[in-house]
Amino acid sequence: MSESTRKYGESALLTPANLLTLFRFAVTPLFIWLIVTHGASWWSTVVGATAAFTDYFDGIVARKHGTTTSGAFLDPLADKVVVLGSLYTLVIRGFMWWLPVVIITVREAWMSIYRSRMSRHGVSIPASKLAKYKTLVQDLAIAFCVIPGVTHQHWLLVTTLWVAMVLTIYTGWQYFRDGRQAATK
Repeated sequence: MSESTRKYGESALLTPANLLTLFRFAVTPLFIWLIVTHGASWWSTVVGATAAFTDYFDGIVARKHGTTTSGAFLDPLADKVVVLGSLYTLVIRGFMWWLPVVIITVREAWMSIYRSRMSRHGVSIPASKLAKYKTLVQDLAIAFCVIPGVTHQHWLLVTTLWVAMVLTIYTGWQYFRDGRQAATK
């Protein structure tokens, strides 16, 4: 994006995309509370879908108005808060098994540390297309636990969670490989 079409500077904080990201942070406690108090319900579904859709739209808005350093940090952090908070709530509620959730958590924590270290060396690791699909599959694994009528399809819940875990590991490896290649250039 050229500087003439950029609506916000790279260091801007209060951009429309960041406001959508902050909304995702704000709605997460409500979503978790709905899972705890209502389990699979249409309220849980609507709030969870709203959080997922704002993730999609903040990317569109950021590309239209110009990406920011704060957005590059806040957006993946919001994704982790929503996804991991929801996954652990679903584990506690007995909808999901803990092992794939712990593996997803380890990868997400490692990725945050790795990206941070690489950025200190001037290496940026942008989200890949496959990583966006990984987030979608994680969101679907959560959705299948809160959409009424779907929660009885145990095979669907389990399969989606394990596919999300495999994609999470694979995209972590891709980021590591891409970061190392970028650092050696």
